[in-house]
Amino acid sequence: MRAERGLFKFILLVFLACAAVSAVSAQQRSHRQRGEDTEFGPNVRAYLGYLRDEQEVVDDRVSRREIKRSYYLHNSNRIYALRQMAVQIARANDNDYLPELEAVSQGEFDQLFDGVPPKPTDLQVGGVLEYKLRYLGSVSARGEKFYLFARLDPYEQAELRKKGESKSQTNAHAVTTQPAAATQPASAGPSTRPRRINTP
Repeated sequence: MRAERGLFKFILLVFLACAAVSAVSAQQRSHRQRGEDTEFGPNVRAYLGYLRDEQEVVDDRVSRREIKRSYYLHNSNRIYALRQMAVQIARANDNDYLPELEAVSQGEFDQLFDGVPPKPTDLQVGGVLEYKLRYLGSVSARGEKFYLFARLDPYEQAELRKKGESKSQTNAHAVTTQPAAATQPASAGPSTRPRRINTP
């Protein structure tokens, strides 16, 4: 009988501890959401809300054992990286606008680029790749590194392509005119210094 009572008390304590942790987590999420509601505009809040919904979806799927733990952690880390970058951009720009964000690990580069994927070491913050993606930086989440990109809108892509074509034409013109300049006659001056003649 004592053993049963002890087991019952232990189970009750575990249940109360889990309930307390859940309550604290819910309170922290509520405080964070209220802070976001006062700090950011409706567009940024909508995106952060979308990320929260995505996290709830993967939480539910892993609880039902519909996805593997590794897949769950990878997607949770991606959502965290997207949220960190979204908040960073919103605070830096101080306006209610966010570009379309992409977060990929190094192994997922081939899913994002049409041509040969760049090397992470070659990426420069602010650099544009394939006229469609601007590199924003990297975010580490639970030991997993994600590379963040902003997808350019069609107007930005068209403008960059136009500038790129214009620059290519200018460079091609410079190359074709360079040999002509090299064929100009050299100066008619003497190639050696004349010897001085001393008079007796």
